[in-house]
Amino acid sequence: MTDLDRADSAHSPPNDAGREQTDEKQAPPLLEATFVTGAAQWKQLPAAGPIEIAFAGRSNAGKSSAINALARRARLAFASRTPGRTQQINFFQMRCGAYAVDLPGYGYAAVTRKTKDVWQDFLWRYVTERQTLGALVLVVDIRRGISDLDRPVLEAFMRSGRPVLLLATKSDKLNVQERRRALAEMEKSLRVYDNAGVAGVTTVEFSATARRGIEAADRVIAGWVA
Repeated sequence: MTDLDRADSAHSPPNDAGREQTDEKQAPPLLEATFVTGAAQWKQLPAAGPIEIAFAGRSNAGKSSAINALARRARLAFASRTPGRTQQINFFQMRCGAYAVDLPGYGYAAVTRKTKDVWQDFLWRYVTERQTLGALVLVVDIRRGISDLDRPVLEAFMRSGRPVLLLATKSDKLNVQERRRALAEMEKSLRVYDNAGVAGVTTVEFSATARRGIEAADRVIAGWVA
């Protein structure tokens, strides 16, 4: 089954057992998420507690739009007019108590090289050392595919055995055949890691504009924080 097929099947109506769940269980995990704090350095991170789900991606990959779509909010995560200008790790608490964590975008920023290096060092330390970080949502522009900047973050997570959700964003920019080809290329890239015997990745075709893939992503995240 291709990634596009999986994304399509993820939109299938729930079965009877699913309908019997309570409204609380059916609610999107990021619905009513609230901003808690931002951290620009390690000592400012919240004390270890609930599981954290990190959202990472290249600047301008659509990360803020994806978070807002999942939260059913217009401006929960701030999308800067200048990609890459978000300078801190932002924590949003979900109704279940878990944190959705918005990491600084990487790969582009109209700042000095020294400032950029500080951001990247902080991001890398969080991704590799944060004990309460339980899963990663990697946001990738479907038109660009998995980049050399995405790979180190992806590899670190997959080797740790922690789960990854790859959101192939901006799929509304491509037609059906183009989306199938793009997703097939991503899956081909991921097979390299599968052959190495490391954990896999769940890929969801996504568009905040077309409201595509939101429910599929909800289900993956809900499974992590259940």
